[in-house]
Order: sequence, then structure tokens, then C-alpha cells
Amino acid sequence: MMSAAQSQTSLVSKLEALQCHFTWDLDPSKTKLLRLRDQLVDIGTEEGNCWLGHIYNLRGFIQYKLGFTEDAQSFFNKAAEAFRQMRKADDGPWLVLNYGNLAWLHHHLGDQAESEAYLSKVEALMKKYPSPSQDELHAEIYAEKAWTLMQFSTDRELVADYFQKAIRMQPDMVEWNISLLLYRNKDNVLEELRVTKEQDPVNLALAVYFLEKRAENGERVEDEARELARKVLRSPVSSYSGWKAMLRVYRYYVSIDEAIDLAEEALKNHPDERYLKRCVALTLKWKIIYSSDSRPKQSMIDRAISFHKEVISLYPHSSFLTKVDLANIYTKSNQAKAEQMYQELLKMDLEPADKQLLYNHYAKYLNYERQDYNKSIKYHMKAAEIPHQSFFRKNSIKVLEKIKNKRRNSMWREIEMFLENLQEP
Repeated sequence: MMSAAQSQTSLVSKLEALQCHFTWDLDPSKTKLLRLRDQLVDIGTEEGNCWLGHIYNLRGFIQYKLGFTEDAQSFFNKAAEAFRQMRKADDGPWLVLNYGNLAWLHHHLGDQAESEAYLSKVEALMKKYPSPSQDELHAEIYAEKAWTLMQFSTDRELVADYFQKAIRMQPDMVEWNISLLLYRNKDNVLEELRVTKEQDPVNLALAVYFLEKRAENGERVEDEARELARKVLRSPVSSYSGWKAMLRVYRYYVSIDEAIDLAEEALKNHPDERYLKRCVALTLKWKIIYSSDSRPKQSMIDRAISFHKEVISLYPHSSFLTKVDLANIYTKSNQAKAEQMYQELLKMDLEPADKQLLYNHYAKYLNYERQDYNKSIKYHMKAAEIPHQSFFRKNSIKVLEKIKNKRRNSMWREIEMFLENLQEP
């Protein structure tokens, strides 16, 4: 007869063999967890959202990692129900991962009998819905694993590979094709988007991204953008409905003023939606920071400051980028306040990627607003030496190379040595 210790070892071994959030090496920082939780909340929970089961599974795992085990179980149960409604079936391979999460959760809660019960459910489902081969996962598991890793991972090739495997097994799952296309964000994607749009003509987010790509390809899309925006306005509020892409189309191909009007109209229709307040703040930032108008009106600046402060209060755990934007807005009217905000941000305990972004922004502020060129160079160096590949690192390196090549600044030799010794991440 198996001893208690042997039984526990056997249980753990079975749990570790499962495919679920608890076995995918998802170990983000608390900052990342809180930021991701806010992003998932903003997606919304409208019926018909094809990713709702995945969203609830991930929210359950996040709540577990944050220490809210009761919430975690509630979200895992909601995930199972969402899958049942979406797939119109009481069981299926999509529940393998969900039951795996519940098996792990009950194990961590010390309820081994319940953990073993969910393990039995997983085994029964895997017998009923076997994967194509011993070396492959079921398509549903590949798809959810891809969608989940997409939220965490920088390994874009791995995410794309999982989506491709799922699509090869079940090519009729349009939402998987859409996610792969949008995730890869290739330049030559127009024809693929056109075909996918024909398969799912009512998908607004897909229609917006297709429009954006056509505009990037040189097509005139102003009238079509305005028409599509009316449809987005009438849809349920969600970060997955193409809102930010729609506003980008307006910014680059219609006008920033119309982008502001559109975001404010949406907020007027849904005054309590924090995601739309974030969208309004974004458009006001564009007007002040990126507009050709070098002297924006104080009333516009005041509105932008007010919206950014409100967004910061609505996203207390994930408002770092909004704070950086607010500091940049202050540079247009209140240098002392801008410097104060930057100093507060520089004292924060930040992750490498956030530090890099902040150093890059502060370097530009020092250069353009304070004319403190040498200090600006120092902060571009700080951004560049962080071993994280990003736009901000590339931008700081580009600025440093330009200064070095011109040889007008007294620090050009120091920059040259710095760049020679710079390690690639």
C-alpha cells in the first residue's frame, strides 16, 4: 500500500505533467501581474467574446499569484462556464487546461482529495479527446497557451509557433487566425487580413486593423474611417474592440482633433468607463506632445492634466506610463512641476524595461526643455546600457551615435568608448 509521502509525491508528479498556467513557468513580478490584471479587466466580459474563457483562466491565475485564492477559484469556475457557453457543449478539450488549474489550486490550498478529483477529470477528458500524437498537444491547448504566453513572453516565435500548430489542426477557428495575424504584425499582411476579414465580416477590431494597414499602405481611408468609427461607437466598450487602433487611424490619417472628438463622444455615451477615459487622455497627449502646434492652448493642457490625473487614480497599480505622459505634458506649461514628477519617477523601484523608457524620456526632456545636454547624454547612456531590447534602447543608441559622429559635444570620445563597450542584450 502506498504511504502518505509516496501518495503526495505521485500527486505532485501528475500535477507537474499537466498543461496549465501553473506549469508554464509564468513567474512575473507583482508589477506585471497588477498591470496585466488591469488590461484583462478592460477587455470586458461581454457575451460572445471568444477569448472570455482564456481571460477568466488567466485572471484566476493572477489572483492566485496575488494571494486571492477565493477569487482565483471563482474565476476558474467562470472560465469553465464561459467555455461551455461559447463552445455550446458541456465538456471538451478546452476544459483540460481549466481543470488542471483547479487541480493545482486545490493542491496549494491543501485539499488533496479535490485536487485528485480534478486530475481524474483531466485524465478522462484526455482519453475522450486525445491529441493528434504523443508529441503534440491538443489544438485547444496550443491556442490557449499561445494566447497566454502572448501576455507574458518576449519569445514571439514561440507564441506564433503555438498558434500555427493550433490553426493547422483546426483551420476553421477564425479567432486563432486573427490573433496570429495581429500578433505577428507583419508588413505584408494585407492579403491575409483581407481573406480573414471575409471569414469574419462582423469583427470590428479586425476591420479596424485592416483599415489601418491599408492606410499604412498608402490608401485614402478618411471617409471609411469615419463610417467605421460609428460602428465602433455603437459596440460594447472593450479594449478588444479596436478602439486604440481606431484612434491611431484618426491621428495619422484623419486628424488629431477628430480623434479627440471621437474619444470624448464615446466617453459621453459611457461616462463611467475608465478605459475610455484613458483613450481621451491619450488623444489629448497626442495633441499637446506631437501636434505641429508648438504652443498648445493652456485650456487644452489643463484638460489633459485633469484627464491624466483621473486615469492615474483609476489605475493605481498600472499607471506608470500615464505618469510619464503627465510629466511630458507639464513640460509645456510648468517646468518645475515636470522636473518634480520626473524626480519622483526616477526614485521608483522599476523593472528594467520601465527604467529604460523613463531614462529615454528624461534624456529628451533634459535636451529639449532644459538644454542640459551633457546630463541628457548621461541618461541616454543609462537607457542604452540596460540589457533589454526595445524601441527606447535603440532610440537612445541612435541619439548617442549621432552626437558621436558630429563630434561637436565635448563628451563625444566618452560616447565613442561607451558604444564600443556596449553589450548586446
